[in-house]
Amino acid sequence: MYILLSAVFLTGCIFLSACENSAKEIDDLTKKKLGVEEAAKVNVNYTNNGKTKAILQSPLMLRVQDTLPYVEFPKTLHVDFYNETAKIESILDAKYAKYIESQSKILLRDSVRFIGLTNGDTLYCDELYWDRSRPTYQFYTDKPVQIRTKMQIINGTGFETSQDFKDKHVINPTNTIIKVPSSQFPEN
Repeated sequence: MYILLSAVFLTGCIFLSACENSAKEIDDLTKKKLGVEEAAKVNVNYTNNGKTKAILQSPLMLRVQDTLPYVEFPKTLHVDFYNETAKIESILDAKYAKYIESQSKILLRDSVRFIGLTNGDTLYCDELYWDRSRPTYQFYTDKPVQIRTKMQIINGTGFETSQDFKDKHVINPTNTIIKVPSSQFPEN
């Protein structure tokens, strides 16, 4: 009987000492973890009434299930926008993008470039919003911008434009409008 009690006591001591967890380990186990879906080499076709409006390409897309779900493009984003005749009318590039699904709004950051192909005008900025719910000016920012046209470079703060990049304006232009002969204009 003494041997049996000693064996039970010894086994219980080993069991209890083996099940010891730190407070950090317990917090890590009970903390809510975000669900993240990952997709590589993404090619998304946005359509309206069966017509292609935009084609988005990215090497990596993350869909994060949080209290406010979002989709993130952490390794660049390229979008071709199409007109009614299925021709590309503008091109957008950024090194980072975040799409907040419930708001239909995309934040584009880091080396944003937006080119209107009908006139060749190009917008450069560090942050731009693409809000598909806005009727006229789907693209806007309140940050510094630079627009290069065939004849001038326009700097300013704040900007908005339509998807075709034809109807656009700088909200607060600075005095740094530089006229450049087309033969000397830098390449995009």
